[in-house]
Amino acid sequence: MTSPDALTSAETPESPGDGGQQARSLRSDAWHDLRRRPIFLVSVAFLFVFALMAIWPSLFTNTDPWACDLLKTKQGASGQAWFGYDNNGCDIFSRTVYGARASMSVGVLTTGAVLLIGSFWGTLAAYYRRWVDAVISRIGDIFFGLPLLLGGIVFMVAFPNKPETPVWMSIGKVVLVLSIFGWPTIMRLMRSSVLQVAQFDYVQAGRALGASPRWIILKHIVPNAISPVIVVCTIQLGAFIVAEAALSFLGIGLPSSVVSWGGMISDAQTYVRSAPHMLLFPAGALSLCVLSFIMLGDAVRDAFDPKLR
Repeated sequence: MTSPDALTSAETPESPGDGGQQARSLRSDAWHDLRRRPIFLVSVAFLFVFALMAIWPSLFTNTDPWACDLLKTKQGASGQAWFGYDNNGCDIFSRTVYGARASMSVGVLTTGAVLLIGSFWGTLAAYYRRWVDAVISRIGDIFFGLPLLLGGIVFMVAFPNKPETPVWMSIGKVVLVLSIFGWPTIMRLMRSSVLQVAQFDYVQAGRALGASPRWIILKHIVPNAISPVIVVCTIQLGAFIVAEAALSFLGIGLPSSVVSWGGMISDAQTYVRSAPHMLLFPAGALSLCVLSFIMLGDAVRDAFDPKLR
């Protein structure tokens, strides 16, 4: 006669084919895969360094980015200044380190704003459908038809930042304009993801049991539909940093009173031949930061894509 303990042991979800391990969720399985991807580990390491530069720049340099000496104008790299000096005699290494704060702040804040706005309107459009979906989708199409950089140029020319504008107000204005023209992409992606999740049995069961739309959206739909949106936002974060650099390069982004990589590249364009190091180091930092975000996004996308398993 079979004992109850034997029956309990036979009914457990473990099997010899699974190596004695219980089934994992998609997120835990993705994290298990990410930890073994060199591209993920390298990108996280670089982004950790850039995050430290933005949060704690004094950890990398004790030189004031505004402490300039005209006698050292356009001097090359040396033991005192690893990256040399710019046309005003300012330490390029110090300015590159301090420039990470403004550039990364714009990227992170814009990504957060775009994620909130796009996810909110995309969820409403997909859940309620009918006229709500039609109105939100048409408004999104209007903004989607305007290129991000072109819209940013028009807005910043009409409402420019001035040298006396406070730093965070200047950054907030750039974040605002990039968010206005960047949310339709996330809205479309969230809408399609919610449309797919809304057909699952547990959502239909929640409706049949009388759960409120708010409860269904927050507890069932959004947690299961947000993964592809986060992946795309990770990739777009690098694009927003590039957009800020482009606006600053054109002289309509962050004011000259704010140290940023785009502003440094703009200042260096006149001295490319006589002092190429002025352009090389801030452009290299910008490229490496953006590449790290793109690598991170690709790794996360591959880990969350069940077709690649």
